[in-house]
Amino acid sequence: METTLYQPIKTFLETRGYSVKGEIGGCDLVALSDDEPPLVVICELKLSFNLELILQAVDRATAGDEVWIAARVSAKGKGRESDRRFRDLCRRLGFGMLSVADNSAVDVILAASAVMPRKNNKKRSRLIREHRRRKGDPTAGGATRSPIMTAYRQQALACAAALQDGERRPRDLRAVAPDAAKILLSNVYGWFERVDRGVYALTEQGAEALRRWPPGDASPAPAVETSEA
Repeated sequence: METTLYQPIKTFLETRGYSVKGEIGGCDLVALSDDEPPLVVICELKLSFNLELILQAVDRATAGDEVWIAARVSAKGKGRESDRRFRDLCRRLGFGMLSVADNSAVDVILAASAVMPRKNNKKRSRLIREHRRRKGDPTAGGATRSPIMTAYRQQALACAAALQDGERRPRDLRAVAPDAAKILLSNVYGWFERVDRGVYALTEQGAEALRRWPPGDASPAPAVETSEA
């Protein structure tokens, strides 16, 4: 699975001073520098270098300052990483290439260059905002069969945990979830119900969510759901 590549690449970038989180805005991995504005590094993961990996990188290119693709080294050394045409294509697109060995060692096959398309500032800002609002790094990059633990879902779970002890008003939850009023009103997951004007309680769906993601545990259990708020 692509998630097996995530930790080696995360460690590789963290040792270079980046803050790294997985599954941000559809990207397998997003890394931010400490600068202001930050340098946005995007990395897409596959078990092998192929055209689909290139196409994913192309789709992400307008949101990042650097785009990398990463894959496992071919066991027989005959993978695309050894194909000069494949490397030349990445070079022309400005993409960097990272290889991951069986012992998790990461090597730079090709450095990312400055030849990048015009930035989509709105998309770039969304990546930065979600990266900074998300607590910790709860979802490994490359995950496809589990709900993504977004900052929104983390706040919704915080609201649900607070409502376990009884009915509350949005202002009572602001300390644990700054967007509590919006989250309770929109009720995207069906976890909350309004029992009086401006007063909310936890539904059975909300209680089930807390059993699935106990307070303090931001890692999602295996599931087939993929849509996110």
